[in-house]
Amino acid sequence: MLTTKTFFRKTKSGNIFKITRDHYLRDDIWCGSEICDNCSPKLSGKILDESPGATSSLINTPYYLLLDTNIVLDQIHILEEELLCNVVILQTVLEEVRHRSSNVYKSLADIISNPNRKFYVFVNEHRRETYVERVRGESANDRNDRAIREATKWYNNHLEGIKTVLLTDDNDNKEKARREGLLAFTMEEYVESLDNGGVLVDKLSKRQFVLEGKGEPLFPCHLTPAEIHKGITSGKLLQGSFLASRENFLEGTVNVEGMDKFVLVQGRVGLNRAVDGDVVALELLPKDQWTAPSDIVLQDEEEEDPGDVIDEEEIVQKPTKEVERTPTGKIVGIIRRKWRQYCGILQPNAVKENVRHLFVPAERKIPKVRIETRQAEALYSQRIIVAIDSWPRNSRYPLGHFVRALGNVGDKETENEVLLLEHDVPHSRFSDEVLSFLPKLPWVITESVREVSGVSPTLLLMLF
Repeated sequence: MLTTKTFFRKTKSGNIFKITRDHYLRDDIWCGSEICDNCSPKLSGKILDESPGATSSLINTPYYLLLDTNIVLDQIHILEEELLCNVVILQTVLEEVRHRSSNVYKSLADIISNPNRKFYVFVNEHRRETYVERVRGESANDRNDRAIREATKWYNNHLEGIKTVLLTDDNDNKEKARREGLLAFTMEEYVESLDNGGVLVDKLSKRQFVLEGKGEPLFPCHLTPAEIHKGITSGKLLQGSFLASRENFLEGTVNVEGMDKFVLVQGRVGLNRAVDGDVVALELLPKDQWTAPSDIVLQDEEEEDPGDVIDEEEIVQKPTKEVERTPTGKIVGIIRRKWRQYCGILQPNAVKENVRHLFVPAERKIPKVRIETRQAEALYSQRIIVAIDSWPRNSRYPLGHFVRALGNVGDKETENEVLLLEHDVPHSRFSDEVLSFLPKLPWVITESVREVSGVSPTLLLMLF
Protein backbone atom coordinates (compact mmCIF):
# COMPACT_ATOMS: atom_id res chain seq x y z
CA MET A 1 0.00 0.00 0.00
CA LEU A 2 1.25 3.48 -0.85
CA THR A 3 0.37 6.84 0.63
CA THR A 4 1.43 10.05 -1.05
CA LYS A 5 2.05 13.48 0.40
CA THR A 6 2.11 16.43 -1.98
CA PHE A 7 2.95 20.00 -1.07
CA PHE A 8 4.30 23.14 -2.71
CA ARG A 9 7.33 25.18 -1.70
CA LYS A 10 8.22 28.68 -2.79
CA THR A 11 11.89 29.58 -3.17
CA LYS A 12 13.47 32.96 -2.40
CA SER A 13 13.58 33.73 -6.09
CA GLY A 14 9.82 33.24 -6.37
CA ASN A 15 9.81 29.85 -8.11
CA ILE A 16 7.29 27.27 -6.91
CA PHE A 17 8.23 23.60 -6.60
CA LYS A 18 5.84 20.70 -6.26
CA ILE A 19 7.20 18.06 -3.88
CA THR A 20 5.73 14.56 -3.71
CA ARG A 21 6.72 12.06 -1.03
CA ASP A 22 5.73 8.41 -1.16
CA HIS A 23 5.23 6.47 2.06
CA TYR A 24 5.05 2.69 1.69
CA LEU A 25 2.87 0.65 4.07
CA ARG A 26 3.05 -3.11 4.54
CA ASP A 27 1.05 -5.91 6.16
CA ASP A 28 3.97 -8.23 6.91
CA ILE A 29 5.96 -6.33 9.55
CA TRP A 30 6.49 -8.63 12.53
CA CYS A 31 5.19 -7.93 16.01
CA GLY A 32 8.21 -9.68 17.58
CA SER A 33 6.34 -12.00 19.96
CA GLU A 34 6.95 -15.73 20.39
CA ILE A 35 3.25 -16.47 20.92
CA CYS A 36 2.12 -14.83 17.67
CA ASP A 37 0.72 -17.20 14.99
CA ASN A 38 -0.29 -14.43 12.59
CA CYS A 39 3.19 -13.10 11.78
CA SER A 40 5.80 -15.27 10.08
CA PRO A 41 9.14 -13.98 11.31
CA LYS A 42 12.50 -15.70 11.14
CA LEU A 43 13.64 -17.23 14.42
CA SER A 44 15.83 -14.16 15.06
CA GLY A 45 12.77 -11.93 14.80
CA LYS A 46 11.09 -13.48 17.85
CA ILE A 47 12.35 -11.19 20.59
CA LEU A 48 9.50 -10.94 23.12
CA ASP A 49 9.04 -13.92 25.47
CA GLU A 50 5.97 -16.10 25.72
CA SER A 51 5.70 -15.53 29.50
CA PRO A 52 6.82 -11.93 29.94
CA GLY A 53 6.60 -9.12 32.48
CA ALA A 54 7.85 -8.58 36.02
CA THR A 55 5.26 -9.21 38.75
CA SER A 56 3.15 -6.07 39.24
CA SER A 57 0.24 -5.44 41.59
CA LEU A 58 -1.40 -3.28 38.89
CA ILE A 59 -1.41 -5.95 36.17
CA ASN A 60 -2.82 -9.40 36.86
CA THR A 61 -2.14 -10.94 33.42
CA PRO A 62 1.02 -11.53 31.35
CA TYR A 63 2.01 -8.27 29.65
CA TYR A 64 4.44 -6.41 27.45
CA LEU A 65 5.48 -2.80 28.02
CA LEU A 66 5.23 -0.13 25.33
CA LEU A 67 7.05 3.13 26.06
CA ASP A 68 6.18 6.73 25.31
CA THR A 69 8.97 9.09 24.19
CA ASN A 70 9.09 11.02 27.47
CA ILE A 71 9.61 7.78 29.40
CA VAL A 72 12.72 6.97 27.35
CA LEU A 73 14.11 10.51 27.57
CA ASP A 74 13.50 11.05 31.30
CA GLN A 75 13.75 7.52 32.74
CA ILE A 76 16.65 6.00 30.79
CA HIS A 77 18.46 5.06 34.02
CA ILE A 78 15.52 2.87 35.02
CA LEU A 79 15.40 1.28 31.56
CA GLU A 80 19.04 0.30 31.98
CA GLU A 81 18.12 -1.97 34.90
CA GLU A 82 17.85 -5.70 34.14
CA LEU A 83 14.46 -5.95 35.86
CA LEU A 84 12.66 -4.35 32.91
CA CYS A 85 12.45 -6.67 29.92
CA ASN A 86 10.04 -7.58 27.11
CA VAL A 87 9.56 -3.99 25.97
CA VAL A 88 8.26 -2.67 22.66
CA ILE A 89 10.05 0.39 21.26
CA LEU A 90 8.15 2.02 18.43
CA GLN A 91 9.88 3.52 15.41
CA THR A 92 8.05 6.77 16.25
CA VAL A 93 9.65 6.85 19.70
CA LEU A 94 13.10 5.81 18.47
CA GLU A 95 13.22 8.56 15.82
CA GLU A 96 12.02 11.23 18.25
CA VAL A 97 14.62 10.21 20.85
CA ARG A 98 17.35 10.27 18.19
CA HIS A 99 16.49 13.84 17.27
CA ARG A 100 16.17 15.10 20.85
CA SER A 101 19.07 13.46 22.73
CA SER A 102 22.04 11.65 21.19
CA ASN A 103 23.23 10.39 24.60
CA VAL A 104 19.88 8.81 25.48
CA TYR A 105 19.62 7.37 21.95
CA LYS A 106 23.01 5.70 22.33
CA SER A 107 22.04 4.24 25.72
CA LEU A 108 18.76 2.95 24.29
CA ALA A 109 20.57 1.43 21.28
CA ASP A 110 22.88 -0.44 23.68
CA ILE A 111 19.86 -1.83 25.54
CA ILE A 112 18.14 -2.89 22.32
CA SER A 113 21.30 -4.66 21.10
CA ASN A 114 21.44 -6.77 24.28
CA PRO A 115 19.47 -9.97 23.50
CA ASN A 116 18.90 -10.69 27.20
CA ARG A 117 16.88 -7.51 27.67
CA LYS A 118 14.18 -8.41 25.10
CA PHE A 119 13.66 -4.88 23.70
CA TYR A 120 11.94 -5.08 20.31
CA VAL A 121 11.81 -2.24 17.76
CA PHE A 122 8.45 -2.26 15.99
CA VAL A 123 8.36 -0.32 12.73
CA ASN A 124 4.90 1.12 13.30
CA GLU A 125 5.30 3.92 10.74
CA HIS A 126 5.30 1.36 7.90
CA ARG A 127 2.70 -1.09 9.19
CA ARG A 128 -0.66 -0.38 7.53
CA GLU A 129 -2.77 -0.80 10.69
CA THR A 130 -0.56 1.36 12.92
CA TYR A 131 0.35 4.24 10.62
CA VAL A 132 -1.56 7.47 11.32
CA GLU A 133 -1.79 10.60 9.21
CA ARG A 134 -1.35 13.98 10.82
CA VAL A 135 -4.64 15.85 10.60
CA ARG A 136 -5.06 19.55 9.98
CA GLY A 137 -4.42 21.63 13.10
CA GLU A 138 -2.74 18.76 14.95
CA SER A 139 0.74 19.32 16.37
CA ALA A 140 3.57 16.89 15.60
CA ASN A 141 3.68 15.89 19.29
CA ASP A 142 -0.07 15.14 19.39
CA ARG A 143 0.20 13.13 16.20
CA ASN A 144 3.05 11.05 17.67
CA ASP A 145 1.07 10.46 20.88
CA ARG A 146 -1.86 9.27 18.79
CA ALA A 147 0.44 6.95 16.82
CA ILE A 148 1.73 5.47 20.09
CA ARG A 149 -1.83 4.82 21.31
CA GLU A 150 -2.80 3.25 17.98
CA ALA A 151 0.19 0.91 18.15
CA THR A 152 -0.71 -0.07 21.73
CA LYS A 153 -4.29 -0.76 20.64
CA TRP A 154 -3.07 -2.84 17.69
CA TYR A 155 -0.80 -4.98 19.91
CA ASN A 156 -3.68 -5.68 22.30
CA ASN A 157 -5.92 -6.78 19.42
CA HIS A 158 -3.13 -8.68 17.65
CA LEU A 159 -1.90 -10.81 20.56
CA GLU A 160 -4.24 -13.08 22.53
CA GLY A 161 -3.55 -13.73 26.19
CA ILE A 162 -1.02 -10.92 26.62
CA LYS A 163 -1.82 -7.32 27.47
CA THR A 164 0.29 -4.47 26.13
CA VAL A 165 0.67 -1.73 28.75
CA LEU A 166 1.49 1.85 27.80
CA LEU A 167 3.95 3.67 30.07
CA THR A 168 3.79 7.46 29.77
CA ASP A 169 4.53 10.42 32.05
CA ASP A 170 2.32 12.64 29.89
CA ASN A 171 -0.94 12.96 31.85
CA ASP A 172 -2.91 14.00 28.78
CA ASN A 173 -1.71 11.01 26.78
CA LYS A 174 -2.40 8.67 29.72
CA GLU A 175 -5.97 9.92 30.15
CA LYS A 176 -6.68 9.62 26.41
CA ALA A 177 -5.31 6.07 26.43
CA ARG A 178 -7.50 5.08 29.37
CA ARG A 179 -10.58 6.59 27.69
CA GLU A 180 -9.77 4.38 24.69
CA GLY A 181 -9.76 1.30 26.94
CA LEU A 182 -5.98 0.86 27.19
CA LEU A 183 -3.94 0.03 30.28
CA ALA A 184 -1.72 3.08 30.87
CA PHE A 185 0.45 4.05 33.84
CA THR A 186 3.19 6.49 34.69
CA MET A 187 6.67 5.12 35.32
CA GLU A 188 6.32 5.97 39.02
CA GLU A 189 3.02 4.06 39.30
CA TYR A 190 4.49 1.05 37.52
CA VAL A 191 7.79 0.92 39.42
CA GLU A 192 6.09 1.25 42.83
CA SER A 193 3.79 -1.66 41.93
CA LEU A 194 6.66 -4.09 41.27
CA ASP A 195 7.44 -6.71 43.89
CA ASN A 196 11.18 -5.99 43.87
CA GLY A 197 11.20 -2.47 42.47
CA GLY A 198 12.61 -0.69 45.54
CA VAL A 199 15.95 0.12 43.88
CA LEU A 200 14.17 1.49 40.80
CA VAL A 201 12.17 3.99 42.88
CA ASP A 202 15.44 5.75 43.79
CA LYS A 203 16.23 6.17 40.10
CA LEU A 204 12.97 7.89 39.14
CA SER A 205 13.64 11.10 37.28
CA LYS A 206 12.38 14.21 39.11
CA ARG A 207 11.78 16.19 35.91
CA GLN A 208 8.03 16.15 36.57
CA PHE A 209 8.46 16.20 40.36
CA VAL A 210 6.33 18.71 42.31
CA LEU A 211 7.67 20.06 45.59
CA GLU A 212 5.53 19.57 48.65
CA GLY A 213 4.14 22.77 50.12
CA LYS A 214 5.18 24.96 47.23
CA GLY A 215 6.38 28.26 48.66
CA GLU A 216 7.17 31.62 47.17
CA PRO A 217 9.43 31.57 44.10
CA LEU A 218 13.08 32.04 45.05
CA PHE A 219 14.31 32.83 41.56
CA PRO A 220 13.12 35.01 38.66
CA CYS A 221 11.27 33.29 35.83
CA HIS A 222 13.40 32.35 32.83
CA LEU A 223 12.54 34.03 29.55
CA THR A 224 10.93 31.89 26.85
CA PRO A 225 13.01 30.81 23.81
CA ALA A 226 11.12 33.31 21.66
CA GLU A 227 11.86 36.16 24.08
CA ILE A 228 15.52 35.14 24.28
CA HIS A 229 15.84 35.02 20.49
CA LYS A 230 14.23 38.42 20.14
CA GLY A 231 16.48 39.91 22.86
CA ILE A 232 19.69 38.53 21.34
CA THR A 233 18.67 39.67 17.85
CA SER A 234 17.95 43.20 19.09
CA GLY A 235 21.20 43.33 21.10
CA LYS A 236 19.44 43.73 24.44
CA LEU A 237 20.62 40.28 25.60
CA LEU A 238 23.94 38.48 25.26
CA GLN A 239 24.64 34.78 24.81
CA GLY A 240 27.52 32.93 26.47
CA SER A 241 28.75 29.97 28.48
CA PHE A 242 28.39 30.12 32.26
CA LEU A 243 31.47 29.29 34.32
CA ALA A 244 30.85 28.82 38.05
CA SER A 245 33.47 29.82 40.63
CA ARG A 246 35.21 27.17 42.72
CA GLU A 247 35.97 29.64 45.49
CA ASN A 248 32.54 31.25 45.82
CA PHE A 249 29.40 29.23 45.17
CA LEU A 250 27.35 32.41 44.68
CA GLU A 251 29.53 33.85 41.97
CA GLY A 252 30.41 33.05 38.39
CA THR A 253 31.28 34.51 34.99
CA VAL A 254 29.83 34.31 31.51
CA ASN A 255 32.12 34.02 28.50
CA VAL A 256 30.43 36.13 25.80
CA GLU A 257 31.85 35.88 22.30
CA GLY A 258 33.09 39.26 21.07
CA MET A 259 33.71 40.71 24.54
CA ASP A 260 37.27 41.15 25.80
CA LYS A 261 36.33 40.47 29.42
CA PHE A 262 34.15 37.89 31.06
CA VAL A 263 30.85 39.19 32.44
CA LEU A 264 30.57 38.83 36.22
CA VAL A 265 27.41 37.33 37.75
CA GLN A 266 26.76 37.39 41.50
CA GLY A 267 24.09 36.24 43.93
CA ARG A 268 21.46 33.53 43.66
CA VAL A 269 19.08 35.81 41.77
CA GLY A 270 21.84 36.83 39.37
CA LEU A 271 22.90 33.23 38.77
CA ASN A 272 19.22 32.26 38.37
CA ARG A 273 19.64 28.45 38.50
CA ALA A 274 22.47 28.29 35.95
CA VAL A 275 24.85 25.34 36.37
CA ASP A 276 28.48 25.30 35.26
CA GLY A 277 28.71 24.80 31.49
CA ASP A 278 25.17 25.95 30.62
CA VAL A 279 24.69 28.24 27.63
CA VAL A 280 22.77 31.20 29.02
CA ALA A 281 21.07 34.45 28.01
CA LEU A 282 22.53 37.40 29.89
CA GLU A 283 21.33 40.94 30.52
CA LEU A 284 24.19 43.41 31.01
CA LEU A 285 23.64 45.82 33.91
CA PRO A 286 24.21 49.60 33.63
CA LYS A 287 27.84 50.66 34.21
CA ASP A 288 27.04 52.30 37.54
CA GLN A 289 25.97 48.83 38.82
CA TRP A 290 29.15 47.07 37.74
CA THR A 291 31.22 45.59 40.55
CA ALA A 292 34.37 43.56 41.15
CA PRO A 293 34.77 39.84 41.94
CA SER A 294 34.56 39.03 45.63
CA ASP A 295 37.90 38.25 47.31
CA ILE A 296 36.41 35.99 50.00
CA VAL A 297 36.15 32.20 49.84
CA LEU A 298 32.58 31.02 50.40
CA GLN A 299 31.37 27.43 50.22
CA ASP A 300 27.88 26.01 50.77
CA GLU A 301 28.67 24.25 54.05
CA GLU A 302 25.18 23.84 55.50
CA GLU A 303 25.19 20.58 57.47
CA GLU A 304 21.48 20.04 56.87
CA ASP A 305 19.07 21.01 54.13
CA PRO A 306 18.13 24.62 55.06
CA GLY A 307 14.86 24.41 53.16
CA ASP A 308 13.62 26.72 50.45
CA VAL A 309 14.52 30.00 52.11
CA ILE A 310 17.10 32.39 50.74
CA ASP A 311 19.17 33.99 53.49
CA GLU A 312 20.80 37.37 53.24
CA GLU A 313 23.75 36.99 50.88
CA GLU A 314 27.12 38.12 52.11
CA ILE A 315 29.17 37.60 49.01
CA VAL A 316 28.25 40.68 47.07
CA GLN A 317 30.34 42.99 49.15
CA LYS A 318 30.78 46.48 47.84
CA PRO A 319 34.48 47.13 47.30
CA THR A 320 35.87 49.09 50.26
CA LYS A 321 38.66 50.52 48.14
CA GLU A 322 38.77 51.76 44.60
CA VAL A 323 39.26 48.78 42.28
CA GLU A 324 38.72 48.18 38.61
CA ARG A 325 35.12 47.23 38.09
CA THR A 326 34.22 44.49 35.72
CA PRO A 327 31.22 44.19 33.35
CA THR A 328 28.40 42.75 35.46
CA GLY A 329 25.12 41.17 34.43
CA LYS A 330 22.34 38.81 35.42
CA ILE A 331 21.18 35.57 33.83
CA VAL A 332 17.64 35.83 32.44
CA GLY A 333 17.28 32.54 30.60
CA ILE A 334 18.82 29.17 29.77
CA ILE A 335 19.49 28.50 26.10
CA ARG A 336 20.96 25.01 26.49
CA ARG A 337 21.58 22.87 29.55
CA LYS A 338 24.92 21.05 29.76
CA TRP A 339 24.00 18.79 32.66
CA ARG A 340 25.83 15.50 32.98
CA GLN A 341 26.13 12.79 35.62
CA TYR A 342 28.04 13.94 38.72
CA CYS A 343 30.16 12.01 41.22
CA GLY A 344 30.03 12.79 44.93
CA ILE A 345 28.70 11.71 48.32
CA LEU A 346 25.47 11.89 50.30
CA GLN A 347 25.30 14.49 53.07
CA PRO A 348 24.31 12.76 56.35
CA ASN A 349 20.74 13.43 57.45
CA ALA A 350 19.82 13.74 61.12
CA VAL A 351 16.44 12.07 60.49
CA LYS A 352 17.15 8.42 59.66
CA GLU A 353 13.69 7.71 58.22
CA ASN A 354 13.88 10.64 55.80
CA VAL A 355 14.09 9.62 52.13
CA ARG A 356 15.11 13.08 50.90
CA HIS A 357 18.79 13.82 51.04
CA LEU A 358 21.37 16.30 49.77
CA PHE A 359 24.02 15.10 47.35
CA VAL A 360 27.38 16.91 47.54
CA PRO A 361 29.25 16.80 44.18
CA ALA A 362 33.00 16.22 44.07
CA GLU A 363 33.28 19.19 41.73
CA ARG A 364 32.87 22.35 43.82
CA LYS A 365 31.48 24.25 40.83
CA ILE A 366 28.29 22.18 40.94
CA PRO A 367 25.55 23.00 43.49
CA LYS A 368 24.20 20.44 45.91
CA VAL A 369 21.40 18.29 44.51
CA ARG A 370 18.25 17.04 46.26
CA ILE A 371 17.56 13.37 45.66
CA GLU A 372 15.28 10.70 47.09
CA THR A 373 16.71 7.37 48.20
CA ARG A 374 15.64 4.62 50.56
CA GLN A 375 19.15 3.16 50.85
CA ALA A 376 20.88 6.17 52.39
CA GLU A 377 22.48 4.18 55.25
CA ALA A 378 24.31 2.01 52.74
CA LEU A 379 25.30 4.96 50.53
CA TYR A 380 26.75 7.30 53.18
CA SER A 381 30.13 5.55 52.98
CA GLN A 382 30.19 5.34 49.18
CA ARG A 383 30.93 7.49 46.17
CA ILE A 384 27.78 7.68 44.08
CA ILE A 385 26.64 9.10 40.75
CA VAL A 386 23.63 11.44 40.53
CA ALA A 387 21.90 13.05 37.55
CA ILE A 388 20.14 16.44 37.67
CA ASP A 389 16.57 16.40 36.37
CA SER A 390 15.18 19.90 36.94
CA TRP A 391 15.51 23.08 38.99
CA PRO A 392 12.13 24.62 39.90
CA ARG A 393 11.86 28.31 40.81
CA ASN A 394 10.76 27.50 44.35
CA SER A 395 13.64 25.11 45.15
CA ARG A 396 16.93 26.26 46.67
CA TYR A 397 18.73 23.32 45.04
CA PRO A 398 18.25 21.39 41.79
CA LEU A 399 16.35 18.08 41.89
CA GLY A 400 17.92 14.84 40.71
CA HIS A 401 17.99 11.10 41.11
CA PHE A 402 20.44 8.40 42.13
CA VAL A 403 22.09 6.57 39.22
CA ARG A 404 24.55 4.09 40.76
CA ALA A 405 27.17 3.54 43.45
CA LEU A 406 30.85 3.49 42.50
CA GLY A 407 32.39 2.03 45.67
CA ASN A 408 33.63 2.93 49.12
CA VAL A 409 35.05 6.39 49.80
CA GLY A 410 38.85 6.24 49.90
CA ASP A 411 39.11 3.02 47.89
CA LYS A 412 41.85 3.41 45.26
CA GLU A 413 39.85 2.01 42.33
CA THR A 414 36.78 4.04 43.30
CA GLU A 415 38.70 7.32 43.56
CA ASN A 416 40.43 6.62 40.23
CA GLU A 417 37.06 6.08 38.57
CA VAL A 418 35.77 9.34 40.06
CA LEU A 419 38.71 11.21 38.53
CA LEU A 420 38.16 9.57 35.14
CA LEU A 421 34.42 10.29 35.18
CA GLU A 422 34.77 13.90 36.35
CA HIS A 423 37.30 14.66 33.61
CA ASP A 424 35.30 12.75 30.97
CA VAL A 425 38.09 10.25 30.24
CA PRO A 426 36.75 7.17 28.38
CA HIS A 427 37.45 4.10 30.48
CA SER A 428 34.66 1.67 29.73
CA ARG A 429 35.45 -1.99 29.19
CA PHE A 430 36.33 -3.09 25.65
CA SER A 431 33.72 -5.27 23.98
CA ASP A 432 34.22 -9.04 23.75
CA GLU A 433 34.65 -8.67 19.98
CA VAL A 434 37.62 -6.32 20.47
CA LEU A 435 39.13 -8.45 23.24
CA SER A 436 38.93 -11.52 21.00
CA PHE A 437 41.81 -10.12 18.87
CA LEU A 438 44.22 -10.25 21.82
CA PRO A 439 46.54 -13.27 22.09
CA LYS A 440 45.63 -15.92 24.62
CA LEU A 441 47.25 -15.68 28.05
CA PRO A 442 49.89 -16.42 29.18
CA TRP A 443 51.71 -14.49 26.45
CA VAL A 444 55.29 -13.21 26.20
CA ILE A 445 57.18 -11.15 23.63
CA THR A 446 58.99 -13.69 21.45
CA GLU A 447 62.25 -13.22 19.57
CA SER A 448 60.40 -13.26 16.23
CA VAL A 449 58.23 -10.33 17.35
CA ARG A 450 61.31 -8.38 18.42
CA GLU A 451 63.06 -9.02 15.11
CA VAL A 452 60.04 -8.00 13.05
CA SER A 453 59.37 -4.86 15.13
CA GLY A 454 62.97 -3.67 15.09
CA VAL A 455 62.60 -1.85 18.43
CA SER A 456 64.16 -2.42 21.83
CA PRO A 457 62.54 -4.85 24.33
CA THR A 458 61.97 -1.98 26.78
CA LEU A 459 59.93 -0.01 24.23
CA LEU A 460 57.98 -3.14 23.30
CA LEU A 461 57.04 -3.62 26.93
CA MET A 462 55.82 -0.02 27.06
CA LEU A 463 53.75 -0.53 23.93
CA PHE A 464 52.20 -3.78 25.09
